Amino acid sequence: MRRRLVRALVRPLALAAAATALSAASTASVAADRVVIGGFPVDASQSPWTVALASRDRFGGTRSGQFCGGVVVGRTTVLTAAHCMDRAVLGGPPERVKDLKVITGRTDLLSDRGGQEIAVRSAWVNPAYDGASNNGDFAVLTLARPLPADSVIGMAAEGDPAYAAGGAATVYGWGDISGAGEYPSDLRAARVRVLPDALCEEAYPGGADGTYDARSMLCAGEPEGGRDACQGDSGGPLVAQGRLIGLVSWGIGCGRAGSPGVYMRVSDIMRTLGWK
Repeated sequence: MRRRLVRALVRPLALAAAATALSAASTASVAADRVVIGGFPVDASQSPWTVALASRDRFGGTRSGQFCGGVVVGRTTVLTAAHCMDRAVLGGPPERVKDLKVITGRTDLLSDRGGQEIAVRSAWVNPAYDGASNNGDFAVLTLARPLPADSVIGMAAEGDPAYAAGGAATVYGWGDISGAGEYPSDLRAARVRVLPDALCEEAYPGGADGTYDARSMLCAGEPEGGRDACQGDSGGPLVAQGRLIGLVSWGIGCGRAGSPGVYMRVSDIMRTLGWK
């Protein structure tokens, strides 16, 4: 059975132990073109709505304590993955992580300088999130102080052409660039394509690996593998035509042929929350 690899980075607790297993399971499929998984470096100013979720108390000071990604959809509102707020990741409920912050405007997390670190005032985790199927994998963070208006990205509503299969999209994050625990310090982006729902339904029909639901999920990557999100990118943005269409959620491995990345469909998040 293939091992399900949900794309949360619990550093260093889970990945330190998982790196050996991942290298055997994943390296063969990604090593030939490893850098395209993490994509190419970008400056934070090019995607000011991409933020890092961080807790130095929980994850240490390396890379500013980053463990997941997020995206700014309102001056005090950040979307991320529900599994990033899981007790297994944070060691308890989000409200008990006293130094839970979002880092914005910082390209290089090793520098520990530049940008802003803003406290998370509250976290709402979708109560309908199902960790078995991966459905409903989103959470809403409210910040302690507002970000500039130009940090906010617009969201693609239902029926927006940005969701069309075959369209170009870009995923952003500070996650693994090899599938075997190799984390960059700088923000990266990877160009992917929105894939037909039928491809993901075939790849993830149900069972221990999760279930693809076209009503609430979105499939992106390349059918032959290669460009993809990976661990540590969870909760980060998938952008097409200048609008947010997905949140990094789950998949099997990183960059594997026949196992594309799965994202939460932003139009369904908007419907669930009653956002226009």
